[in-house]
Order: sequence, then C-alpha cells, then structure tokens
Amino acid sequence: MLSILDRYILKSLIFNYVVALAVMIGLYVIMDLFVNLDEFTELRPGTLALLSHIVDYYAPNLLLYFSQLSGVIALFACVLTLVWMRHFNELTAVLASGVSLYRVAAPIILFGVVTTGLLIVDTEWLIPQVAHRLARRHDEVGTGRGYAVALMRDQSGALVSAAEFQPATGELRRPVTVTRDAEGSLWKIVEADSARWESVPGHPHGGQWALSRGKELTRWRDSAVKIGTQTRKLTDVKTHIDTSLDPAAIQLRQSEQWIKYLSLSQLKDLEDSHPPNLAQVQQSRHVRIATPIINLVMLLLGLPFFLDRSPINIARDATWCMAVTGLCFVATFTSQSILPQSNSALPAWLPIILFGPTAVVLLDRVKT
Repeated sequence: MLSILDRYILKSLIFNYVVALAVMIGLYVIMDLFVNLDEFTELRPGTLALLSHIVDYYAPNLLLYFSQLSGVIALFACVLTLVWMRHFNELTAVLASGVSLYRVAAPIILFGVVTTGLLIVDTEWLIPQVAHRLARRHDEVGTGRGYAVALMRDQSGALVSAAEFQPATGELRRPVTVTRDAEGSLWKIVEADSARWESVPGHPHGGQWALSRGKELTRWRDSAVKIGTQTRKLTDVKTHIDTSLDPAAIQLRQSEQWIKYLSLSQLKDLEDSHPPNLAQVQQSRHVRIATPIINLVMLLLGLPFFLDRSPINIARDATWCMAVTGLCFVATFTSQSILPQSNSALPAWLPIILFGPTAVVLLDRVKT
C-alpha cells in the first residue's frame, strides 16, 4: 500500500520524467535534423513531402533515441525530484517525522526499476519491429532508391546477392543464391532475372521469393573418377528461393549497426547459425543484458549525493553527481564500443564490476 509520501514522490517523479523525456529526445531530434537537413532536401521535395520524409525518418528513431537516453532520463528525473524536495526543506520535515531517507529513496528506486522495464520493452519488442526502418540513412527516406546486395548470409549459410534491391517494392533484380556443401565447396547456384517476395501463411520464414525465369545449377563430384577431380552439373528450373532473408531483413542488413537492433531471441538464433562475426553477436547479447543493470547502477550512484536534508550544498552535490555518473557513462561507452572483442563478456559487464560496489558504498554512507 502506497503511503501519502510515496504518492507525492511518485507524482513528482512522473512529471519530471515526462518533461526530461520530451526535452532530451526533442533536443536529440533537433540537433540531428540541424546537421542532416541537407540530406532530406537533396531531391528538392515540396514542403509537405519534406515534412513527410522527416516524420517518416524520426518516428521510428524515437524508439532508438529512448533506448540510448533512458538511463540519463530516469537519473535526471529522480535527481530533480530530490533537489526540489531539498530546496523547499521537505526532506527536513520528512526526517523530523521520523522517516528515514532510505524510506524516501525506496519509491525512487522502484520508479527506476519500472523505467528500466520500459527500456526492456523498447529494445526487445518495439525496436525489432521497426529495425529495417532504423537501418535507413537520412537521404534514403522517400527516394525509392535501390542498392546492390553483396553476399548476404542467411541462417542456413547460403549467400544471397543481387544487382539491385528496391526497398519500396521489395523486389530483387538479377538475384543469385550460392549454397556450399559441408566441405565449403560450391554446390548449388540459383539465379533469376528478378524476384518478388510472397507472403505464405504458416511458412517458417513468413514467405518466399518468387523467381522470374529462375534456374538452379547443381554441381557434385564424381567419386568414380580415378584420376583428377571431375564434377557433374545439373540445371533445372527454379520457381522459388527459400531463405530467411525477407525484404525487411535485407534492408536491415544494409546498416553497419544492424545487430544492435535485434532482440535477444534473434541474437540467440543468429549466434546458433555461427556467423563470421560470432564474437560481435555474443558481445551484443551481453551488452543487451547488462545495459538495464548499468542504468540502475547509474541511478544508485547519483541518489546518495542528494539524500541530504541541507539545501545549502545542492550545487556542490550536483557537480559531484555529474562527475561520478558521467564517469560511469563514459566508461560504459568506452568498454562497449572501443575495447577489443577478445572477451565477449568483459566489455559489457566491466562498468557494473567497477561502479556497482561504488554505488553500494555511497548508499551506505548516507546519513539518515
């Protein structure tokens, strides 16, 4: 049962969280738009078309920006709530009533856990649904521009290429699929003039590529030949390509950061297929699991600086809070983005190892 104090704190937290969310993500969008506005105007679209392209690009990216800033937004909202209570001597009244500062921190930490849950929902369910749209560059929105597909590997290990892929129509021009045998030798080649994706209910991949003038070339070694190596070829008509690479997956793979847009289950499936970048996939899984914990650690690092009834030293405490939490943020970015991938787990969990004990010590030193 929530007390009057809990409801008062949570009401303030929700208000500050909404304000911080709107301000930080709004600034993110404005700064990005200011830098990349010329990318949207390359083809000189009309005013309405330009606005439509901007909305089309930034609408799904809001989910990505939230995942990047969620920890900072929650920390700012919680800190602002405590600063407000200290400024108006509300913490003094709380302590005078016999309530511990740890009891004041309880709803704030609970709120941090809930906002961390929002991050998990965002990264595990929402972002994977729009991942192919996040892979677009600013100048690709609304242009209908196609691009080549070069040796894109699906879950079965087949390599898919095409002279051009049209995201607007979901069509491949002159697709080629190469399949290798267990020894890595060329086994099958499927090629066609074009291919269009067809949805098939109940299909494992949701559909298949319907080929126009498709043919399949199969090669195998003749073991009966005593001298030298000889292969036989069999050419047959091919009407469909069965692959896990649908139009959304092809569009997603065009981004260098496409692995970061996948859910944990998708990352696990990708890991089980033993891709060439296996270490990167494994590290991405560890980062996905560690990030919510790091956000909570940042919150626990910042709270002790403001769990004080004195309104005099707010500026000093804010400076220390920014220094410590900023160091945690920089360490997280450095370890997850810059350190080599020789150990897939350590870069993701290093900030927790370094700053988790620090947060516990700071909380223990709070004078209640």
